[in-house]
Amino acid sequence: MSNKVIILGGYGNFGRRIAESLKHHDITLVIAGRSKVKAQQCIERIVPNARAVIEPWQVDIHANDFAKQLADQAPFMVIHTSGPYQGQGYTVPNACIEAGAHYIDLADDRRFVCDISTLDCAASKKGVLIISGASSVPGLSSAVIDHYCGDFERIETIDIAIAPGNQAQRGVATIEAILTYTGHPFEVFKAGKWQPVYGWMDAHNHDFGDIAKRRLLANVDVPDLALFPNQYNVTERVSFKAGLELPLLHWGMVGMAALVKWRVVKNWSPLAKQLDALSNCFLRFGSDIGAMEVAMAGIDTDAQPHKVIWRLYAPNGQGPYIPTLSTIILAEKLLAGTLTQSGALPCSGLLQLTEFEPFFESFEIYQKTQVGR
Repeated sequence: MSNKVIILGGYGNFGRRIAESLKHHDITLVIAGRSKVKAQQCIERIVPNARAVIEPWQVDIHANDFAKQLADQAPFMVIHTSGPYQGQGYTVPNACIEAGAHYIDLADDRRFVCDISTLDCAASKKGVLIISGASSVPGLSSAVIDHYCGDFERIETIDIAIAPGNQAQRGVATIEAILTYTGHPFEVFKAGKWQPVYGWMDAHNHDFGDIAKRRLLANVDVPDLALFPNQYNVTERVSFKAGLELPLLHWGMVGMAALVKWRVVKNWSPLAKQLDALSNCFLRFGSDIGAMEVAMAGIDTDAQPHKVIWRLYAPNGQGPYIPTLSTIILAEKLLAGTLTQSGALPCSGLLQLTEFEPFFESFEIYQKTQVGR
């Protein structure tokens, strides 16, 4: 059996971090992307103390013969970090199924993640596992909810928020993904029914406590909004918010959203590179502290009001590691042979919160939980 693991976008913000974790395994690790020079530079950076054999691979996932090129590589597993996933289609996971390779991605696009189950039959027949959304959401967020949901007889609300530090690395793909829904409507479960909200609007201030303190937040479209209402039988609300640490940049995004809502601008995503360059001018401001919060409220098993607020704090610029942890844990389980199921599904309910804790500790990331009524 092949022990080759290919990381598409392996020299990017997330791909490089995943490679740094997997390099300690006895595998062939392939750093893949459109630039062989960047792949080789990444290898030179991560090769010290590596147990894995690390190789570059110049490839374009949009090439007409990509499926054949992938099959020729004969990988055991492919990790897809080359976003944005909006509008990308299932070229890569389909190619993995044809090649008989397991597949994991860090997608945050709502439809891309939720509709991955359309590949379930084909993946099952091939005996491979296709997982989408192995990131902060819904990978980690669902692990948190699963950890605490046993305390509830009924979950009424789930509110999730992420607040990266301004000095955290962003990447053009991440910015482009956000801009695709900035100012555009999407459905959320609110007040017990499905109704539209607008991306990066409804801005408000939120207190994360501890080192993160108060941050501005706004509407963000993620797979959790579609998955969690039915998955956890939520009766009232599932919300997801995110924000930029610097008020100037955050309110600038709110203004951009308003221009789209009012149809002055159609879509900001073509300007992702320019906006990334502009935001980099402000990198010396703000902090390198990131935070994540999952708040659940409802009725406990004693028929009493119950609330759990779980928070994760990432100091010292360690926040960008958080989106990679679900993928790293799943990849290691596949390599160890402890994850044996096949099929295609979103990364929801696949991981336990305790599986993240060794990584939290190694990256000096810490969690706090507040329980009350």
